[in-house]
Amino acid sequence: MVSKAKQISSALAACLWCAAWRGEAEGMMRYTVRRIPASALDAADFSLAEAGRIAQARPESTEHRPETAFRVLHDGTNLYVRFDVKDRYVRSVQTAYQSPVCTDSCVEFFVQPKAGFGYFNFEVNAGGTLLLSYVEDPTRTEKGLKRATPVTEEWGKRVIIRSSLPAVVEPEVAGPLAWHVSYQVPLALFEHYVGAVGRDGAVWRANFYKCGDQTSHPHWLAWSPVSALNFHLPACFGELVLQGGTVSARD
Repeated sequence: MVSKAKQISSALAACLWCAAWRGEAEGMMRYTVRRIPASALDAADFSLAEAGRIAQARPESTEHRPETAFRVLHDGTNLYVRFDVKDRYVRSVQTAYQSPVCTDSCVEFFVQPKAGFGYFNFEVNAGGTLLLSYVEDPTRTEKGLKRATPVTEEWGKRVIIRSSLPAVVEPEVAGPLAWHVSYQVPLALFEHYVGAVGRDGAVWRANFYKCGDQTSHPHWLAWSPVSALNFHLPACFGELVLQGGTVSARD
């Protein structure tokens, strides 16, 4: 059992570590979310997006370091998110909404679209299964996060997901395997929980992760480094800047 004092001390240490890291790095991580015309997910041109790298590995990881890139776009009404992974030891067995997909080969996007409010953790395994909550207090307790509300299935179904792999990958694929996941998130989902969010020119907070807790080669990688083996550290999030001007293939 972890005492409340120890939990508070750990959270404070995480904040101080992230602040120190940002100082050494001369500013926090920043990613520009370019704006595109409204699009169906399957037609979204992710080549217009910046390529971010999920390359900061926790030391508790095995030697497996899958090359993982993410791309994010928006159209003023939706976010479009894509992960591309050059992987090995791929396993994906969770198929129910809100099941523990982090135990599989998994990519994650944690985003705080409004200052002073909580964040959303989009966790998607290689087969396209989603776990999604609205987290207002990530303090760890014996029962999990102190204040986290599972996003209802009604809203979960409005997140359109595409995966290059089948829903189940079992047995584990040990050899090299490239896979990708993309999804479309209506900004209305965020606003249902936190009210109006900024769009063009707004600065949100976020982090991106790759993990595989119960694969044969567990690993925990982040875009913006985390100070502990814990992805629920909003103090370590970087910035997402939502671009105002629409881009196109000819730009």
